[in-house]
Amino acid sequence: MLRFSIIFAAISGFLSVALGAFGAHALKTIVQPEQLSVWNTAVFYQISHTLAILAVAALSSFICTKWAKRSIVLFMLGILLFSGSLYALVLVGIGKLGIITPIGGTCFLLAWLSLGIGAWGKRKQL
Repeated sequence: MLRFSIIFAAISGFLSVALGAFGAHALKTIVQPEQLSVWNTAVFYQISHTLAILAVAALSSFICTKWAKRSIVLFMLGILLFSGSLYALVLVGIGKLGIITPIGGTCFLLAWLSLGIGAWGKRKQL
């Protein structure tokens, strides 16, 4: 699971930089400023939660394994659903895609909660 997490984070980090550059250079001339703001929000949440995946992987010996895995999976789902739906919203323009975004946000919240529970559960072994 840790190896897969690092590979996912590497791909996600690469895509965050590429999509951020795409937004800054290509999209800014073809979309409205409000849409570019949505794009930048997607990039910010993707890169910040990509770093969170790496942090959980690096700190996994200090976190209850079950909860660390849950946290990582929820961070991954959050990136795919939250950032992915915002990217699609800007590129495709279908407003109904926005219904997926809060599900991704909830995944992020649950990932952070899982991380805290996992660290709390491991406290006796620290």
